[in-house]
Amino acid sequence: MRALGRNGPIVSRIGLGCMGMSAFYGPADEAESIATIHEAIERGISLLDTGDFYGMGHNELLLREALKGGRRERVFIQVKFGAQRDPRGAFLGVDARPAAVKTALAYTLQRLGTDYVDLYQPARLDPGVPIEDTVGAIAELVKAGYVRHIGLSEMGAQTIRRAHAVHPIAELQIEYSLMSRGIETSVLPTLRELGIAVTAYGVLSRGLLGGTGKGGLHARDFRAHSPRWQGENLQKNLALADALAALAHKLHATPTQLAIAWVMSRGDDIVPLIGARTRTQLKDALGVLHLKLSKDDLELIGRTVPAEAVAGTRYDAAQMAMLDSERSA
Repeated sequence: MRALGRNGPIVSRIGLGCMGMSAFYGPADEAESIATIHEAIERGISLLDTGDFYGMGHNELLLREALKGGRRERVFIQVKFGAQRDPRGAFLGVDARPAAVKTALAYTLQRLGTDYVDLYQPARLDPGVPIEDTVGAIAELVKAGYVRHIGLSEMGAQTIRRAHAVHPIAELQIEYSLMSRGIETSVLPTLRELGIAVTAYGVLSRGLLGGTGKGGLHARDFRAHSPRWQGENLQKNLALADALAALAHKLHATPTQLAIAWVMSRGDDIVPLIGARTRTQLKDALGVLHLKLSKDDLELIGRTVPAEAVAGTRYDAAQMAMLDSERSA
């Protein structure tokens, strides 16, 4: 277990990212998704990550079903909001105005079937709304008892400081992996100065480090249009994945486990989110808890997949432009 931020709530050392059970990676089996959530809870995972735009509400409804039978009291649910989508699923922008914040939460509570969420966070910075206004609105929800803690997602250092000055921020959710280490320059030092934790998504770089890149992708899988999964970029990145797989064999582990272990090793204030959609994937990922890796092993893992050798950005140009974490120093 770990504290989510300085003096923050206690959550499991690893969290379950539920996004892929509803969107972005092609079809998922709903019964298997629910069984995977149940298994994760039985294995001690308490942190469940979702977003109201994952499947346009489907992910929250899925969690509602999975948490029946008294499981709600055993988990910490963090929810992202603000991303706007049309009926086709296309992204339209971000709405984090105070009224929109409160409206979004009202719908989330209804879909989840709960009277509070443990942590609420804007999915992206709304360029038309000061972060102070957005966080201030969530702070009012905290005071009213509908939200327990406040988080941020993909925010830069300056924005984090401004938000934290309004209300204590428990965590920042941001991509962090062997292939995505941008937070180490300014964001992570700022978080540690302020006592804010990280919930790290994309720890397998969308599956590249877990072997997904060698198979065909479904037409509805967003990775089919992601820069790291295209042409020469993909071939260069698969070479890195192969090198990690070879090292994993020597260390009697799987590539998935080494990738997660490396992120876990970066600090006790970092909680990796694993995006397991099946119990088989979950079992593989949680095998990391039984690994015995030395400091030298972890340093070798880092050198095997050097960040500067990764080809392609982590999102396409339009999505990258929405990342305050990439713009702000």
